[in-house]
Amino acid sequence: MKPNVKVMVEGALAAALTVALFYVKLWEMPQGGSITLESIPLLIFSLRRGLRPGAGAGAVAGLLQMLLGGYVVHPVQALLDYPFAFGALGLAGVFKKPLWAGVALGSFARFACHVLSGAVFFGSYAPKGTNVWIYSLTYNGSYMLPNLMIAVIVVALLWPRLSRIS
Repeated sequence: MKPNVKVMVEGALAAALTVALFYVKLWEMPQGGSITLESIPLLIFSLRRGLRPGAGAGAVAGLLQMLLGGYVVHPVQALLDYPFAFGALGLAGVFKKPLWAGVALGSFARFACHVLSGAVFFGSYAPKGTNVWIYSLTYNGSYMLPNLMIAVIVVALLWPRLSRIS
């Protein structure tokens, strides 16, 4: 298959915007994670171009975030919290209609990566007697659910204009 330069450039821009928006935090959690607009460029790119390009651009964005100051305690945790989590946003390309379904699928897949990483590698932060899975679900859900709601709204507002661009 011949590489499509237009799609590659669009993916690189989505990855770069994702990394830039990572630094604009609306709310930051004490042990990592934040409410940002960072996933929106990757979600839109995935909706426009599909699963493979979206997952690729997401993995690149995750690697860049990790290299530019990610918090790493183990190689598997690094993969889960960065390239896998952001690559999972590419799943938005599976459901282009309705838009919210694609955004929700990609966001949920990213959430699942963070929950797995949190339970396995950051379970020590759970209060004594608290199940690490419940803690990880609650902790990661406290910022991922607002991120999902913001992404659904912003994508719905931007999509009519962006869908006209070939």
